[in-house]
Parts: sequence; structure tokens; C-alpha cells
Amino acid sequence: MKATELRSKTVEELGNELIELRRAQFSMRMQLATQQFNKVDQVSKVRRDIARVRTVLAEKAKQA
Repeated sequence: MKATELRSKTVEELGNELIELRRAQFSMRMQLATQQFNKVDQVSKVRRDIARVRTVLAEKAKQA
């Protein structure tokens, strides 16, 4: 997911995206804890996506 894609979304859509990413992150953490997860690189990708969404939300909050 790119920051340019996120900037074109509304605040509500970004909030929903953040919720979905947080759910995915939680699910991955639980799978890692039970050793059922083999795509370890996905965890860092989701973390970065969460950071991108939060950054764009902060930018939009500053503009308003």
C-alpha cells in the first residue's frame, strides 16, 4: 500500500483501513505465538502499513 493511495481516501476510509490492519496484526501475532505462522515478513509489512495510515491521518488532521 502506498502513501499516495492512502492520501486519496477519506478520513473514515482510513479509519476503517486502520481497524482492518490492526485485526490482521493481532491475528498474525496469535499465529506466531502458537507457531502456526510461516510468513514472518508479513508482520513487518503490516506494521509499516499501520504506520503509513496513521501518518496520513495525522496529516489530514493538521490540514483541517
